Amino acid sequence: MKIIGKLLLSIALLAGGLVGLQSSRVEAASPVRILLDGYPLDFAGEPMIVNGTTLVPFRSISEALGINVTWNQASKTITAIKGTGAEVIHVQLTLNNKTAKVNSTSVPLAVAPRSVGGNTLIPLSFFSQQFGAQVGWDQASRTVSIASPQKRMYTLGFYAISSFSDVGMIPSLDAVAFGWSRINEKGEFTQTGDVFRLPQPAGNVTADSLVNEAASARTLPYLMVFASDGKGELTRILEDPALQQQAITDMVNAATAKSFQGIMLDFEGLGLTTEKTATRQAFNNFVKELSKQTRAAGLKLSLALHPLNSSYQGYDYKTLGALTDEIVIMAYDYLQGNNSGRPQPADKVDEAIRLALKETSASKLLLGLNMDSEDQNTVKTLIGLAKRHDLKGIALWRLGIIKSEEWNGLKETVEFKK
Repeated sequence: MKIIGKLLLSIALLAGGLVGLQSSRVEAASPVRILLDGYPLDFAGEPMIVNGTTLVPFRSISEALGINVTWNQASKTITAIKGTGAEVIHVQLTLNNKTAKVNSTSVPLAVAPRSVGGNTLIPLSFFSQQFGAQVGWDQASRTVSIASPQKRMYTLGFYAISSFSDVGMIPSLDAVAFGWSRINEKGEFTQTGDVFRLPQPAGNVTADSLVNEAASARTLPYLMVFASDGKGELTRILEDPALQQQAITDMVNAATAKSFQGIMLDFEGLGLTTEKTATRQAFNNFVKELSKQTRAAGLKLSLALHPLNSSYQGYDYKTLGALTDEIVIMAYDYLQGNNSGRPQPADKVDEAIRLALKETSASKLLLGLNMDSEDQNTVKTLIGLAKRHDLKGIALWRLGIIKSEEWNGLKETVEFKK
């Protein structure tokens, strides 16, 4: 009889447990994986699936989507706001309440927000879609895919070799860097180099007309100055005060004479073979002096720099960020040899952004995209990283090589200047 009693008690307890599970079925199989724009999204706590609805920690998803979220402890209420004026989206969720409010309209939820392990979990699909993100689910891999909504971002285009085919895109960009000058092997500034040179007129199209038309379209025209330390030309100029001063004077004079509104330095290869600390200091000094003269001339100053996780360690992002208006992180060329030309590894790009953010404000950083190695899908992933980290914008290397389908991909994720 004791055995039968224990058996009946066990059955009763099991039945009660099953009833509880049916009322709120939590899937506890393999972990749920969440991709935002094709790249994994980290969460403060583990996402879970309840009755077919994915729940995630609200702060993690809101920060990744750039949504301002507040938590009211007294009322156990989450308030999320994005946009202003007539375009504002105001969402309110309350713990253990299956009714949400969207701009004061009540909306039913499949599953109520809940608190688990100190984290407040909210329905991912509902929350994301209110703010324009698209959410998909792959049952086989237990993966949630989120495509972030189109976002207005600052865009800069590099205009260099054979870029005229994309000249029509210049008015939609916030800035364009015309690659028409360089520092030559003697450490001298020149606009008559073999590649980076001032173009000759082609009918009614001249260098002056391109710069003036960009400015008229409210697209800031930079004079880009390219240099590489492949033959020691940059080391030479950074170690010679006379060469340094002459180059700075020539750059500023050339920019003002041709009605440019800024100078973009693309000084590549520093710190590969030279002593890192000394090279950084020398480049800092060069940029500091150039910054004084550009500001005196009413010019902006920007830099295109190798990422901090590259082989080139001659760049002090912290000091340079304080001296300039913006920095382009050239987060590419990680792949060499037979892999050259393939999409850049997103984890390396993410690492480059995180390292830069430790040194420089996000409001000054542009993510450089090498369009020679990306396609219409991979470019969305990289731009998604720029959005996730709230960078100022993106920089496209370069006009003239971007395919029509890649432009379509760019326009789906970025709102360009009108």
